[in-house]
Amino acid sequence: MSNHPVTDHTPTTDLPIALDRALASFDALWSPRIVTRVNDYDVRVAKVEGEHIWHVHDHTDEFFLVVDGELHIALREDGGERTVTLPAGSVFTVPRGTEHKPSAPSGASILMFEPGGTLSVGDRHEEVPAHVDATAGHAL
Repeated sequence: MSNHPVTDHTPTTDLPIALDRALASFDALWSPRIVTRVNDYDVRVAKVEGEHIWHVHDHTDEFFLVVDGELHIALREDGGERTVTLPAGSVFTVPRGTEHKPSAPSGASILMFEPGGTLSVGDRHEEVPAHVDATAGHAL
């Protein structure tokens, strides 16, 4: 008998997940796929190119890992605007409540870590163009 509490969390798979294969399984841009869950958090991968939209996550930080390519994240904070550039292998966390706009002029593959149910367009955002998928993530 185990001393660990029983939870309703069921892992997506009990086998390793190759990120390159996960990313090769879809072509849609700005449309994240959930590769696994950690507690109440989704681990999502996405292919991105061009610009996303300005948006805010009021209640959660948003973690980015660039798997391939280069991601730019414009940030509006303290009355100004700045952009961070993330080459492959880099990580960055956008703090909750920070207006931000990801972009990838030459395309990128990214991994994101955020609470399950978090919308890809945040809680407050500008109009969502057709090339951006307003989703809480799709199954892989």
